[in-house]
Amino acid sequence: MKLESIGKNIRKYRKMKKLRQEDLAEKSGLSTNYLGAIERGEKIPALETLIGIINALGVSADMILADVIDTGYTVKDSLLAEKLDKISAEDRAKIYDVIDTMLRHSTQIKP
Repeated sequence: MKLESIGKNIRKYRKMKKLRQEDLAEKSGLSTNYLGAIERGEKIPALETLIGIINALGVSADMILADVIDTGYTVKDSLLAEKLDKISAEDRAKIYDVIDTMLRHSTQIKP
């Protein structure tokens, strides 16, 4: 399980919200050092701590946990769909062709 991705996602959304570590730490009742350790993947926050961080960021839990829960890929799919909607139909078709090629060559396809 890629638990360090929890911290990476926290950092990603913190930066998207233009918050400093100090700001998020204060909003979530944590020390800056502890929040930094979480973001670096050195510490895994307790459930209550994680909820506090998620609430302070104003994001959903599935956005933070997308890489560690099976249904998290639904979130990634919808984020990707939003990005694809912003490009031309021609570019979108090219991207789908690349994805199709990658899937044909994948050895990890589930039945």
